[in-house]
Amino acid sequence: MSQVELNTPRILHVDDDDDIRAIAQLALEVVGQLEVHQCASGQEALLAAPDFAPDLFLLDVMMPGMTGEDTLAALRNIPGMKNTPVIFMTAKAQTDDVARLMSLGAAKVITKPFDPLTLASEVVEIWRQQ
Repeated sequence: MSQVELNTPRILHVDDDDDIRAIAQLALEVVGQLEVHQCASGQEALLAAPDFAPDLFLLDVMMPGMTGEDTLAALRNIPGMKNTPVIFMTAKAQTDDVARLMSLGAAKVITKPFDPLTLASEVVEIWRQQ
């Protein structure tokens, strides 16, 4: 195992948009060489999280059914995930929205559209600061 692999987080990425998931997968896995498990909904994330054991949650805010906030609240109830760092991704990044998400314990709020060439390095840097 390389030093890079030892110093990078396993990421649980949750977004209901197929295109966003595809771009994020390229950005995180191909460009950033990170281990990523993607889910299309909060419910899917709750099923995947215990086995995947992520080091970081990367959550879309606006999703049908369970929002990113709902998903985070439910993930926090899974043993061992109470303190897992979370980064929210949203197209709706008004000051009030960002402040609300940060008050939920977000390490960062990334605005969509994000830069696929820098997403992985930004996520790893945020994770390392936690």
